[in-house]
Amino acid sequence: MSRTTTKLNRHNWPIAAAMIQYPNILPDGSSVQDQSPEGWAATLADVTDAGFTEIDPTDSWLRLADLSPARLDTFLGLIRDAGLTIPAISTSRRSVIDPERGDEFLEYCHRVLDTAAKIGAKEVSFGLFYPLNEAQKKALWFWTAQGYSSPDDPATWKKAVERIRELGRHAEEVGVGISLEMYEDTYLGSAESAVRFVQDVDHPSVGLNADLGNLVRLHRPVEHWASMMEKVAPFARYWHAKNYFRTEDATTGMIVTAPAPLEFGVISYRAAIRMALAHGFQSAFLCEHYGGDGLSVSATNREYLRRILPQ
Repeated sequence: MSRTTTKLNRHNWPIAAAMIQYPNILPDGSSVQDQSPEGWAATLADVTDAGFTEIDPTDSWLRLADLSPARLDTFLGLIRDAGLTIPAISTSRRSVIDPERGDEFLEYCHRVLDTAAKIGAKEVSFGLFYPLNEAQKKALWFWTAQGYSSPDDPATWKKAVERIRELGRHAEEVGVGISLEMYEDTYLGSAESAVRFVQDVDHPSVGLNADLGNLVRLHRPVEHWASMMEKVAPFARYWHAKNYFRTEDATTGMIVTAPAPLEFGVISYRAAIRMALAHGFQSAFLCEHYGGDGLSVSATNREYLRRILPQ
């Protein structure tokens, strides 16, 4: 699936830094939304010091769509001054079928699409996963605690499909693509379900964010990553890339996972990317990593991707 007329190779492929390691609330209790330009610039300096030339603001850190026009222009000026570009915007835990805030999040997603078009970002990543519950907040790794699940309800599935299709029509009007993030216990929580969902949406601007890391990290049986990738590769767009160590003991049923650098985890990104490239994948990557110095590990992951992408 081609997203650009520019011929991409390992040297110019857009590979963005995620901002998941930066919270929205600062140590003094204030919000990044209200932070001074100098504070924003200091965080962006971390990103450039790690060698990144692209960034995804990631709305768990900063909601670009909720900035005033003047504040957005200030932020974009800092992005330019830092030598960065924004190939895509990711949203997190703002499901359009959230039982309490779904209507609000739908309006927000429309604003994100308009903001992406305004700043020149080509893709937006939306998901159907809900905010962390208290058990997940207390866990070392939030995915080891059970989160909220999309209801097993045809009417809610239909509502989700219709709302994503609505966003797809908007995305097409403003020249932006939508990538739906695979995530456990949602309608995008398995390869088969994710493919069926995007086929039901049936809009050319809507594809999948093949974030298999969200699934292989689960402490439960999951489909082999290669089998999942074969199914989702034809629909892959903007891609959150992260990996995990995964150990399964067939004699006891014990499954243990932990975050891993991209080249060392259970997913072979060399093979997975080749599957996507065979279907014309030409979208940006986002490097994510949980735990430790996530930005530095993401920078290592960026260099690994550059080694394995086409010359």
